[in-house]
Amino acid sequence: MANYKPDLSCQNKFIPINFAEQILPGTFEYALCYIVENKLDLSGFDAWYNNDKTGAAAYPPTVMLKIILLGYAHGLISSRRIAKACENNILFMSVSGDIQPHYTSIAGFVAKMHEQIEPLFTQVLMICDEEGLIGRNMFAIDGCKLKSNASKEWSGTFDELGRKKAKLERASKRIIERHQSQDSLSEELITQDLKQKEKLDKSADKITAFLATHEEKTGSKGKPVKSNITDPDSAKMTTSKGTIQGYNGIAINDDKHQIILQAQAWGSVGEQQTLQPAVKQLKQQLDKLSTDESSDKHAIKFTADSGFNSEANLEYMAKSGFDTYIADNQFRKRNPLFKDSETYETEQEKRRLKRSKGKPRLFTSEDFHYDETTQTCRCPAGNDMWRSGINVKSHNQKYTRFCGLHILPSFDHPMALTLIAYSH
Repeated sequence: MANYKPDLSCQNKFIPINFAEQILPGTFEYALCYIVENKLDLSGFDAWYNNDKTGAAAYPPTVMLKIILLGYAHGLISSRRIAKACENNILFMSVSGDIQPHYTSIAGFVAKMHEQIEPLFTQVLMICDEEGLIGRNMFAIDGCKLKSNASKEWSGTFDELGRKKAKLERASKRIIERHQSQDSLSEELITQDLKQKEKLDKSADKITAFLATHEEKTGSKGKPVKSNITDPDSAKMTTSKGTIQGYNGIAINDDKHQIILQAQAWGSVGEQQTLQPAVKQLKQQLDKLSTDESSDKHAIKFTADSGFNSEANLEYMAKSGFDTYIADNQFRKRNPLFKDSETYETEQEKRRLKRSKGKPRLFTSEDFHYDETTQTCRCPAGNDMWRSGINVKSHNQKYTRFCGLHILPSFDHPMALTLIAYSH
């Protein structure tokens, strides 16, 4: 029998650590530390603190930037998780020099220093341009839905929020009327009702304060759109996983090394409204970078998917100076490459229209092959199914049930798993 050394990966060990030796050349954290410490102009932060004579010492902006950017690179977007990593993770401890800022300090730095942090993005792009990482041959724009830290419960137009406020006030009033009509209620019920009334009144006051201090948002057609009390800049958005309260994260990248030249989160529902302001910001970034006078700006290609297609965007991009390619919503019907997929989707739609007792069915019994002699069954894809029941009684009839785990080809979900039951 084989004899292996024990696995001690879960065992604690006290060892001396040289933090500088943990940051290896060629890694992301090494490049991050070098750029922040040697390349970026952080003098804008000095004017903010101004604590050389009074006040407590502040965390160095170099340390805060390094741990925040390192956290984002590892998927840690919460200030609490970044602060926890500075206490437990040797990489974060090495980057920060074993400085362990409180999570409130990290959150405050991100929230209050946005005016000082934003210009650093341009400085990083200038470094990338000096290294030849930006090709200026083709730019591409795309977006994704980002969930915000706000509840959909507090979303609505001003008219909807006003009705919700009136509903909360009526519920609070009913609690008082109940107490007046039933003086014999127990102390426990009275305490619970008073807590509920306080909660209702607080919610109603929250809506009242929001309506008094904010203006109603309107969409591209001038109609009122939903606002959110917790996060007024966010919006309700439909995704493949349902409706979320969040943002449209839009980014424009260069094709040479996928360097992002423009990125911003927009609180609008559609992507069409984000194209023009995103392109304007892209031009501003390009003006700040070093330019080659011999290059032809009109030769720069710009691509976007059909989500950005609109008549206004097409007119704008025609005058932008970019050689623009934007897909329209009907390109699949004209392109012969999608002919097979269109035929497949048509057949799938016909199958979905077959209904049994008002419920849609993907397959019918005619799609399965049942051999009564051998008591075997094959699914529509030709795979054998296993018998899971003999003489199963249902509605005074006997059935033999077959089941199978079948992988269906789907353009939306390439590995869709379906459990199929067959009866005869």
